[in-house]
Amino acid sequence: MISKRILPLLLAIVLSSCAELTQLAQQTLDTNAPLSQNEIVAGLKEALITGANNSADILGAVDGYYKDELVKIMLPPEADVIVDNIRKIPGGDDLVEDVLLHINRAAEDAAKEAAPIFVGSIKSMTIQDAVGILNGDDDAATQYLHKTTYDQLFELYQPKIKASVEKDLVGNISTKESWDSLTGKYNKVANSVAGEFAGLKPVDTELEDYLTQQALNGLFLKIAAEEKQIRENPAARVTDLLKRVFGSVDS
Repeated sequence: MISKRILPLLLAIVLSSCAELTQLAQQTLDTNAPLSQNEIVAGLKEALITGANNSADILGAVDGYYKDELVKIMLPPEADVIVDNIRKIPGGDDLVEDVLLHINRAAEDAAKEAAPIFVGSIKSMTIQDAVGILNGDDDAATQYLHKTTYDQLFELYQPKIKASVEKDLVGNISTKESWDSLTGKYNKVANSVAGEFAGLKPVDTELEDYLTQQALNGLFLKIAAEEKQIRENPAARVTDLLKRVFGSVDS
């Protein structure tokens, strides 16, 4: 049996503990409390992984590139002469579209494998990176991913694009061969005395490099759109952590 002297002491201890627990719970629920560094890092990683995965899923789907006019991969402007002439012959439009379809399908295939590259970069994010992204420009997260993943993504995309443009078309001539033939002949003229006098500039565009760059531009365009959603639209912050981290920088 608890003595009358000890009982008040036990009650005081219990009430004190309850008060501390209540205060701790209130602090946990208080979204206005200062963010810890761990919360910032965790929130930014969650946002980046979500945005990168969504972008890769969107572009990796059938017609993810091909049917989206914002990211559809087109031939370089220097190829307009080829395209215009091909379109004049019967079935030419279909042939050009077939070339574009294969190029965009190659990019869609590569996009399916992009997510792990993004995740690897995101996992290595430092506290300094996270704070800079949180308080940075509207596309700060996209810039971070561009800086840390572009080379790896280029190595992923380029072989697939290259195989596509080297595929034989009508007459056993590939898109790459047609491009090399066109630019080779044009460059002879551009490098001649007459060409230099006329102000012609040689074309040194490597087709598969150009197309790969266009494919990656589309990928990062989608990531930027995902980032903008999370920054500007509270409804896009689908977890409490995202709401807390990005809510801290809302005006």
